[in-house]
Amino acid sequence: MAVAQAKELEVQEREIDREQEYVAMLYGRLDGLRDHARQNLASVMRERGGTPQAQSERESYNAMYTAKLSKYLAAENGLCFGRIDLSDGEARYVGRLGIWDEDSDFDPLLLDWRAPMARPFYLATPASPEGVARRRHIRTRGRTVTALNDEYLDPDALAANNGDEFNESAAYAEGETGVASENALLAAISAARTGHMVDIVATIQREQDEIIRSEHRSVLVVQGGPGTGKTAVALHRAAFLLYTFRDLLEKSGVLIIGPNDTFLKYISQVLPSLGETGVVLSTIGDLYPGVAAIGQDSLGAAVVKGSLAMVDVLKEAVRDRQEVPSRPVEFEFDTYRLTIDKKLITRARGRARSSRKPHNRARDLYFAAAIEGLAEQYAAIVGANLAGKDSLLSREDIADVRDEMRQDSTIRTIVGSFWPHLTPQVVLRDLFASEERLRRASPHLSEAERTELLRPKSEPFSPGDAPLLDELAELLGIDDDDDDRLAQERWRAKIAEAQEALDILTGSAPQDLEDDLDPEILMAYDLIDAEQLAERQEYRNSKTTAERAAADRQWTYGHAIIDEAQELSAMAWRMVMRRVPNRWMTVVGDPAQTGNPAGTSSWQGALEPYVARRWKLAELSINYRTPSEIMAVAGDVLARISEGAVAPKSIRDSGHLPWARKVTIPDLSTEVAAQVTKWQDEQREGTIAVIAPESLAASLSPLQSEDVSVLVVRDAKGLEFDSVLVVDPDGILSESPRGLNDIYVALTRATQRIGVFYAGDLPECLSLITD
Repeated sequence: MAVAQAKELEVQEREIDREQEYVAMLYGRLDGLRDHARQNLASVMRERGGTPQAQSERESYNAMYTAKLSKYLAAENGLCFGRIDLSDGEARYVGRLGIWDEDSDFDPLLLDWRAPMARPFYLATPASPEGVARRRHIRTRGRTVTALNDEYLDPDALAANNGDEFNESAAYAEGETGVASENALLAAISAARTGHMVDIVATIQREQDEIIRSEHRSVLVVQGGPGTGKTAVALHRAAFLLYTFRDLLEKSGVLIIGPNDTFLKYISQVLPSLGETGVVLSTIGDLYPGVAAIGQDSLGAAVVKGSLAMVDVLKEAVRDRQEVPSRPVEFEFDTYRLTIDKKLITRARGRARSSRKPHNRARDLYFAAAIEGLAEQYAAIVGANLAGKDSLLSREDIADVRDEMRQDSTIRTIVGSFWPHLTPQVVLRDLFASEERLRRASPHLSEAERTELLRPKSEPFSPGDAPLLDELAELLGIDDDDDDRLAQERWRAKIAEAQEALDILTGSAPQDLEDDLDPEILMAYDLIDAEQLAERQEYRNSKTTAERAAADRQWTYGHAIIDEAQELSAMAWRMVMRRVPNRWMTVVGDPAQTGNPAGTSSWQGALEPYVARRWKLAELSINYRTPSEIMAVAGDVLARISEGAVAPKSIRDSGHLPWARKVTIPDLSTEVAAQVTKWQDEQREGTIAVIAPESLAASLSPLQSEDVSVLVVRDAKGLEFDSVLVVDPDGILSESPRGLNDIYVALTRATQRIGVFYAGDLPECLSLITD
């Protein structure tokens, strides 16, 4: 026995050494790629001046080399994680990016995990080996190979092996779990959490791979219970699409929407580690540029703001700002008394409204109609008949009068006050701060609903306001013409400044030179004109696609991924759809985890108004995160939420039974702190979450640290922790209109253990937990 073990150890070390040599070679190539990118970037950044075309090219090269360098730096950890040996003897190594042998016809040394040739690494099973005889998982720490895990998918290959090579695991056959590469997978999901999401690139399963590489070009809905890897699948799909459709998506960008900032921070490192950085991460509240949505809505306000009834409310709010004078306004123009009255403004307003243009874009039509009415008044006073032979004013005279009236500040102020230039922020603040405005705009809302919406102007906008601001931006219109005019005015000002500088140089030129010498002396104004000088001072936009997209409300993305999509209200869906007019989206969620009272309860109801039946549902059924002990309790809660709902199947046990302990409110903070300390001592590394109702979270916040998070349920969505302590479940149930959903979410954040502190009686939904 000892001889056999020694031989196995010798074979194991030999195989690790062999793979270490290959992995070291790959890292050497990676270092070369990094150095090359750094040198090119430094060379580009040293360049100065040149023609506008040269500057534009330099900015493009700068962005390209910066992106390449970021990709190479992100690939440092786990550069190579697998190898497949095909039945025909070919070996393929799989990793985070592609590396080719430039000295041998660019043969692949390392396949990008997204490449078609790498796909058998994820798909191969004994029942369908995809031509793979052996799959090897290569585990590394830094640049050192630490372990190997072999799976023989071809019985003939296993028989031929005869123990001559290291084989840490025997021939693998799929069990009841339906997962492949089980040893590597269980090692990954059992590892301690770090507070940031890690990628699953080395352990993607077949059902996940099919979703990641789906060719569906409309809305793909990825539905699955807690722990099924929905978020990981969505992020890997983003990386795969950017790799496969680079030309399309690099220009338009990919938008990823998450439920909160904590979640976005949690996932932020995944895409760079997969070789992609060109995405925009946003919450719904941040999707409207320039507005900090830091306010908090009441539950009633969230329901009203999220409903489609707000579309009509906002339309009426804008129309309400298109006023008519309550009494005539007289003023003097060219020594004559003119009157702006209800009839004149009503006619001008009707002309503008009939154009069906947004409010701000229709303003020029309104002004033109009002000026026309005033010019008619003027003509009636000065001349007998505008069209008559005896008129004192010709058509040309009237045209001149109109031009003068357009420039008259008094007329512009009075006329403009009845159809003002508006911003979404002004309209929404004024609407919610005024009972009278709100009543006029929302006759179909109840008095209670209007009361929920009322708030002082000084209150900050909430995430629920962002879709309303976006709707108002559509109703008001983004005045592109004004933007163009402003840009032209700035350009003309630059030219004027440049010309002034050249004039100063001209004025300071020597005046006592002999005439025949002047042509031989070149001055600055002989070499450059004002426009060229201004162009040298022009600021050029060197932002990336993602940076430009995030700052532009009207940017349209090539693809969008919406995580925790069940939290989106009907108004939020309208906002998202404007940004993805091609309707190519990956929607990720689970209606059983909906916490937003205005959220989505049906994919069909949310999507079919926009894409009819052109959406496809893909379901994930295996729970990789939540151990079976916890899922037994969570499954009982799920059954209470939706009769007949089936919880995802857990593939592992943790060995830790859920427990519940009764505590008194005065002792709560002390008890929670003691339990957190106990867990920290037991698990030594990893993360802990304390999930509490809103009413208690603030009092527990002193426990917050690098590895301990104190959260309410809405901020815990999409996150995972080694240990979770649910505090006062009765409080969570009473504070939320979807209390059972929130309990379900809280229970399923843990990867190892869960405890419950309660006062009074343990809620019936947690009856499977014993004290």
